[in-house]
Amino acid sequence: MAGKNTAIRDSVRGIMGPDPHLIKNLAYIGGRWVAAQGEKTFSVLNPVDLAVLADVPDMGKADVHAAIDAAAQAFASWSALSPVERADILEKWSSLIAQKAQDLALLMTYEQGKPLSEAQGEATAAAATIRWCAEEGRRLYGEFIEGHRPGTNIVVSRRPAGVCGAITPWNFPVGMITRKVGPALAAGCTVVLKPAEATPLCALALAALAEEAGIPPGVLNIVTSANAAEIGEVLTSDPRVRKISFTGSTAVGRKLMAQAARNIQKVSLELGGNAPFIVFPSADLEKAVSGAIASKFRNAGQTCICANRIYIHTDVYAPFIEMFLNKIKELKVGPGWEPDVAIGPLIDKEAAQKVEKLVADASAKGAKILCGGKRHALGGSFFEPTLIENVQDDAPIAREEIFGPVAVIYSFETEDEVVARANATEYGLASYIYTQDLAQAWRVSGSLDYGMVALNEPLLATDLAPFGGIKTSGIGREGGRYGLLEYTDLKYRLFG
Repeated sequence: MAGKNTAIRDSVRGIMGPDPHLIKNLAYIGGRWVAAQGEKTFSVLNPVDLAVLADVPDMGKADVHAAIDAAAQAFASWSALSPVERADILEKWSSLIAQKAQDLALLMTYEQGKPLSEAQGEATAAAATIRWCAEEGRRLYGEFIEGHRPGTNIVVSRRPAGVCGAITPWNFPVGMITRKVGPALAAGCTVVLKPAEATPLCALALAALAEEAGIPPGVLNIVTSANAAEIGEVLTSDPRVRKISFTGSTAVGRKLMAQAARNIQKVSLELGGNAPFIVFPSADLEKAVSGAIASKFRNAGQTCICANRIYIHTDVYAPFIEMFLNKIKELKVGPGWEPDVAIGPLIDKEAAQKVEKLVADASAKGAKILCGGKRHALGGSFFEPTLIENVQDDAPIAREEIFGPVAVIYSFETEDEVVARANATEYGLASYIYTQDLAQAWRVSGSLDYGMVALNEPLLATDLAPFGGIKTSGIGREGGRYGLLEYTDLKYRLFG
């Protein structure tokens, strides 16, 4: 296996530039780089041309149990460190991620497909996330309460939840990992991480930097596998795992939540979205158009919080359409490492087929395709940036996550109408409002049934704020002090 690893590193040396040691084709358990116990592997593909980047371990139940063993053994010593000691180690990890941000971005672009500029932003933000968690981990304050009887005192403190199982998606293969692992480790927990099958190399690169930073063996364990259901079953059935954090589809989230109920595990679920993007007559149209482009087409539309339904007031519908259409036509499609590319490939051909089917269904039901609407001439999983109008509210493309570079635009006449239409979905993750009417901004933002509302801004995610949704979009939060508290339990002590 060692010789094979060297060959793989050499084959992608051009991708990684001066630091090929970040390319790993072994999983990371208990501080060791290991193959699957059954010696099985699966291939990691470049979504541009389906070239094999590496073969990584295809792990099963025995490997996950070994990772849980390592995490459980490491928990006692890691949780016993002071918050300052943990913070010092995490800050070293953050520094290394920042130093290697360019290498991580290149790897991300080749493995996931997003434009290099977006990948660079994600890698830099990941370093900031770990740094913020290190700092905030020093402030896991408790509370002193005067007792309910004379001579008694109450102390409420927070303690780490324990071993945590984390399952991350492919669309943000660095950022989603640091948003889960950062707060977990800062709180004193240990982690068994299962990265997405499509993007394990980014996870293993982060593990290499964590090892270099001095994160002790067993504190962070990476289990690679092509069988997510099997890994999830083990993580939710082992009573030593006290917390599950998952980002992905609502269907899988429901299953994991049901499985976690067997051992009453804490759960954080960041699931599907169907974000409305609402533009009122008073909006700054140039800002609204730029915001819609950033929200809808970032990562080729493969984000859970991207604008899925764009509602434009009839008074400004025509000028908005004209400006928006011109901007869409300017978007360059191609491999993410090429200059000025704004939209890379979708993650795989199945993803492109889904988008193609949604567009075809809408068109067959009377929708008008203003631009795009089909596979790109580059072939593979590339899809043209698309704009569609006259879509029925009950069409599948209006009810499901598109997860592709397809903007669907609707007109509306009244505030009450658009709020009702925006809320007519099972999801409740992100929403967007563009208006310069302050009273309207407060009124509508309070009426939208979403965990997050952005006003005149297209990008919601930040270390400082709680990221997450309501209804079938999930439970729990990531980011801000609220995200850190998700990895703790409250302890009440009465002193007499």
